[in-house]
Amino acid sequence: MTKVTDYIALAMQIPCYAVNKYNGRDETREAMNQTVHRLAKQIFGAKKFIGPYVKLVVLPEYFLTGFPTRESISEWLDKVCITKDDKLFESLGDICQNENIFLSGNYYEADINFPEFYFQSSFILDNAGKMILNYRRLNSMYSPTPHDVLDRYIDLYGYESLFPVVDTELGKLACVASEEILYPEVSRCLMMRGAEVILHSSSEVGSALPSKKNIAKQARAIENMAYVISANSAGMIDSLVLENSTDAHSQIIHYEGHKLCEALTGESVVANANIHIEALREYRSRMSMKNYIARQRFELYADSYRNHSFYPPNSFGAGKLEKSLFRQIQTDTIRRLKDDGII
Repeated sequence: MTKVTDYIALAMQIPCYAVNKYNGRDETREAMNQTVHRLAKQIFGAKKFIGPYVKLVVLPEYFLTGFPTRESISEWLDKVCITKDDKLFESLGDICQNENIFLSGNYYEADINFPEFYFQSSFILDNAGKMILNYRRLNSMYSPTPHDVLDRYIDLYGYESLFPVVDTELGKLACVASEEILYPEVSRCLMMRGAEVILHSSSEVGSALPSKKNIAKQARAIENMAYVISANSAGMIDSLVLENSTDAHSQIIHYEGHKLCEALTGESVVANANIHIEALREYRSRMSMKNYIARQRFELYADSYRNHSFYPPNSFGAGKLEKSLFRQIQTDTIRRLKDDGII
């Protein structure tokens, strides 16, 4: 493997075109193909503008479809969900080959082993167009996750599949999806497996005030001594959500926690910066009070995690899955935590 000591990463801020208005899979598929076609031109233009050292591009959450609103789980599954070997990824892979980039984004994934629902997944394609990582979101309010079918999921795929990290010429890459940046355990478990660059596809509020997610991005970078590359959407088109509610703040965070770049509103390639992998590795190797990796004492916390269950695993039973179940599980969890005197 050829190692690249430094390169430019881009958190590409592009609109998400919601497909909720379309009827049936054919119309939806055509809209998704148009997005990929548009993306090829956008990435070509980005490289011409920024320069040939752009080697990694991160796309926003929902960039292919938007998110379900009135659709039931089964309707959304039929309407937009694809498998990780879908031809659409061949088209995205062609972009990677043509532009010599690694590409990361987020999509709704169908799995033959769980035919009754979908996962929200993040991917990384390498510069040969091959999918080298597929991460399934572990924390979500309204989307199914591996945790909801945890025992069966681990039986099928193994525990390590929950926290994938891939060693590449650009460093050890991993994905965190959307609001999972607020859950430090996810990034921590990825760091435990060597992650150096965390790719964060998001679609979040464009607030003038410091948002929870933006604060968390810096915290995750500091505590894991890792780069965070976070791409936000440049508005949500044709969605029930007001268009510019999710806009701005695509950014790249240095492993010491400061922002290297940040986009304002609208379509933008401003959020690009140099990634110095060898410098990060040297920094992680220093004896220092700031070497938070080397100073971790995980044994202190293991029993607390092992002996406390809040949101329950394996919550999905047999039969049709309704969205109302998500609210019911959280309501029951809050009630139980109150009974236990935790909240």
